[in-house]
Amino acid sequence: MEPADKSAQKKKMLGMVFGIIAFGIASFAVQTLFFKAPTFDKAMMKAASELNKTCPIMVDSDTRLDNAVAMPNNTFQYNYTLVNLEKGEVNIDTVRKYIEPSIVNNVRTNPQLKSFRDNKVTMNYNYRDKNGEFVMEMKVTPDMYSGNDEN
Repeated sequence: MEPADKSAQKKKMLGMVFGIIAFGIASFAVQTLFFKAPTFDKAMMKAASELNKTCPIMVDSDTRLDNAVAMPNNTFQYNYTLVNLEKGEVNIDTVRKYIEPSIVNNVRTNPQLKSFRDNKVTMNYNYRDKNGEFVMEMKVTPDMYSGNDEN
């Protein structure tokens, strides 16, 4: 009955091999579908880290970029200080009227922000006054910059 034992052993080995292969495929599929690595989150964190190496940096005579932060929910935030102004001196409606369209246009057309547009990132621009008091936030959402992408 040795041949029958060998045949049973071969079937057992084949079953184990196919089981291992099936497990490997299933494991890979589950990891790929349900536990996909947050690669763009990592890219945003890296972008923030690289930008922060140059901070703080004066953007113009009144505005300093202090840092950038990759945040949850596909959001990238820039933190600025208005170095010559106090909160009470800032007319938020005027700033929004003149500055927000420029910011939206920059997000829409800047080649360096293409991957952010492609991944539908919300861009937050936070401003504080020279004393560190919160002044305002401008939020540029994907629906604000999509549709006219030149890149």
